[in-house]
Amino acid sequence: QVHMVESGGGLVQAGGSLRLSCAASGRSFNNYVVAWFRQAPGKERGFVASISWSSGSTVYADSVKGRFTISRDRVKNTVYLQMNSLKPEDTAVYYCATRSVRPPYKYDYWGQGTQVTVSS
Repeated sequence: QVHMVESGGGLVQAGGSLRLSCAASGRSFNNYVVAWFRQAPGKERGFVASISWSSGSTVYADSVKGRFTISRDRVKNTVYLQMNSLKPEDTAVYYCATRSVRPPYKYDYWGQGTQVTVSS
């Protein structure tokens, strides 16, 4: 059984930083991608960043490029999201999820989410 557990959320002032962690377990994650999504109140859940477990290649949403960094520790089976220069519009529940690198490219395992609140 695959489990994804997020941690590290909290309250921070605008311009500050937070690091989120996603502990993944239940299988080998080679040939899988792990991603961060977020959902603000009243909005749809949206993509933030992803990382290929094997190659380490990354993809970012335009809204976070240059401010957020996704990384993974293959020994600890953990994916991180370093968030710098936070803005109030980054306030959301952040989720990590995983999918295979093969079709249908569906994120099929999700964590419970961690709240990030950025005050102005």
